[in-house]
Amino acid sequence: MTNVEQFQNFLMTTGTDLVVKVLAALAFWIVGRWLIGKVVQLMQAAMSRNNVDPTLTKYMGSIVAVSLNIALVLGILGYFGIQTTSIAALLAGAGVAVGVAWSGLLAHFAAGAFLLILRPFKVGDFISAGGVTGTVREIGLFGTTIITPDNVFTVVGNNKLFSDNIQNFSALPVRRVERVAQLANGVDPLDAIRLLRAEVAMIPNIAAEPAPEISLLDFRLEGPQIAVRPYCHNDHYWQVYFDTNEAIARVAKEAGWPVPASSHHVLREP
Repeated sequence: MTNVEQFQNFLMTTGTDLVVKVLAALAFWIVGRWLIGKVVQLMQAAMSRNNVDPTLTKYMGSIVAVSLNIALVLGILGYFGIQTTSIAALLAGAGVAVGVAWSGLLAHFAAGAFLLILRPFKVGDFISAGGVTGTVREIGLFGTTIITPDNVFTVVGNNKLFSDNIQNFSALPVRRVERVAQLANGVDPLDAIRLLRAEVAMIPNIAAEPAPEISLLDFRLEGPQIAVRPYCHNDHYWQVYFDTNEAIARVAKEAGWPVPASSHHVLREP
């Protein structure tokens, strides 16, 4: 048998078997991924029907999805005859680099577990943590997904969140909106407080308790400053914020207040 015939025989036997195995592995991957998605979907739906907290539901879904995907990959490798113990030995031989990488991942994983146990925030809360401010969409295995007010999808490592200060703007019933009305010199601040209090009280969605704080804040070269601080639920924060600005502008226009301007008096030596 010539070399050409041997090569053709090899392609007809070993090559065909390899192509079949590759196509079968591809089919296993596609079907397996579809089944994993269905399993996670059914599990999360069942947890939702039993009124399980959405934060825990998403976290458990991530754990199950990762575990099943690892099992799928190991199964496909086993189908090709690759011993998973050999892979584990190879990874162990990678040494310090792999260890450092896994230590970082494990730190994020542990922080995610503590976030679920201690519950500084949950899915749907508006928070500021890890240098990011926005609404929590999901607490994952290694990172938390936050949607910022300008609608940017942001993922922050769980360990960074857990080791940093966390501000939860949704934890309490109301939060304070802080605005300042700058008056011109000559405008009576006590009369301004009375007018602003009446106007701010008509803003929709402000809280009755605590009542809006309209107080004399400071004195500047331009004139007195009035603190205008209504309270509202976090869902209405920006609406109340902008309505408060409009209320200040409307009162100033109707009362005919002059535009604030700084003034300096220079004393000349005789």
